Amino acid sequence: MTKKIAVINDLSGFGRCSLTAAISVITAMGVQACPLPTAILTAQTGYPSYYLDDYTEKMEYYRLEWSKMGQKFDGIYTGFAASEEQIEQILRFIDTFYTPGTFLLTDPVMGDNGKKYPFFTSKLLGRMKILAKQADIITPNLTELCLLTDADLEYINSLSDVDRLTDTAAELARSFCKDGPSHIIVTGISFTDNSGTRQIGNLYVTKDTVSFCSFPYIGESYSGTGDLFASCIAAGIARGDEIPSLIQTAGSFLKASLLDSVKEHVPRNDGVNYEKYLSMLIPQKSI
Repeated sequence: MTKKIAVINDLSGFGRCSLTAAISVITAMGVQACPLPTAILTAQTGYPSYYLDDYTEKMEYYRLEWSKMGQKFDGIYTGFAASEEQIEQILRFIDTFYTPGTFLLTDPVMGDNGKKYPFFTSKLLGRMKILAKQADIITPNLTELCLLTDADLEYINSLSDVDRLTDTAAELARSFCKDGPSHIIVTGISFTDNSGTRQIGNLYVTKDTVSFCSFPYIGESYSGTGDLFASCIAAGIARGDEIPSLIQTAGSFLKASLLDSVKEHVPRNDGVNYEKYLSMLIPQKSI
């Protein structure tokens, strides 16, 4: 039977992020995406103007109606949550639908590049820590890992040596693993290699292992790349792939999409041209 993932995130009309990105990627990977919107936006929040319809109160109807239907999920994947009230709704959803056969992947969206997003509050951080601790897999960027572990953001951002940077990040991730998720993927670690080439990498940490892979940095920071990456990981886990191979697959997929976007001079708020590369994610049929 087709695997199913409940995807809890916002839906933006423009920006190729959140549910727009997640549904297409998860579907291409042979998994059914069941969206639960946290908000409906005319465009993602990086644009100078947008209208937002908050779905916090409506999220409860999804939980109740899906429960009445007797729905079960192979995975639950949570993304952008704009407030501690939304995280409370997500935790209630997890209480209802998380079973021994379900995995929980949380992308703890709170900030990037050493800065917190405008909606960030200490109360939101407190609830996000609870959500992230319940997850099986989390995909924070370096800023979000620091927030979850109460690490010094300024100190982490001052580390220029990649070995010191990844060692420090691995230590933070392992401390969070002790009574939390079994798998942490720290995304978007930027550094300059010995040849002077800027690289962007992902650090995979469990209680027992650490691995790091990187690709040359391409263009600029585009909307939705984190959503595309986390969606690849969630769908791959649902269909039984190993996480290290998924990180490579997601990296190759994003690299192709970014190269195309830079070539076509796509504005960063529009997100990357990923649609034509979805074929890279389609499961290969066994003969």
